[in-house]
Amino acid sequence: MLQWVAEANKLREALPPHIQRTLRKHEADGTTDDPAYEEAMMVFYQRHVCRLPDWPEYVQRSFEKLSENPEVYYTMNGPSEFHVIGTLKGWSIVDRAHQISVATLLINGKYDEATDACVQPFADAIPDVRWERFTESSHLPHVEEEERYLSVVGDFLTSFDRPHTAS
Repeated sequence: MLQWVAEANKLREALPPHIQRTLRKHEADGTTDDPAYEEAMMVFYQRHVCRLPDWPEYVQRSFEKLSENPEVYYTMNGPSEFHVIGTLKGWSIVDRAHQISVATLLINGKYDEATDACVQPFADAIPDVRWERFTESSHLPHVEEEERYLSVVGDFLTSFDRPHTAS
């Protein structure tokens, strides 16, 4: 999470100054439930979570459900991807990633909030790892580059197919 927050804040620094001011003000005031804060977060989300001009209904529904029942996300994470004040604030699994003993597919997008710097420690640590970076996506390549995503995941899974032998 420390790497995640550091990277998210680098991305946040690239937001327009008035958006950054709005975010900082509401975080300092403890008013992250204010609609102005949520609007400012959407600027970040539209750059680094889903870059499609019109989000599919199922993506919109996910955000609506989170808004209706934010308790778990807020408790564990905090009010946003970059203002992490919840129980996961200092959490990391990187030091145990080498224990993953199955083939693993890592996925991120060129514009992803899960930047290459966030993914790299896992790529370095997991023994049997494949890392695919989607060049036209942010955090939701399964939405933004659906056909390529399905192909990548399908190829990964198919690579484990074994021919059946007659008994």
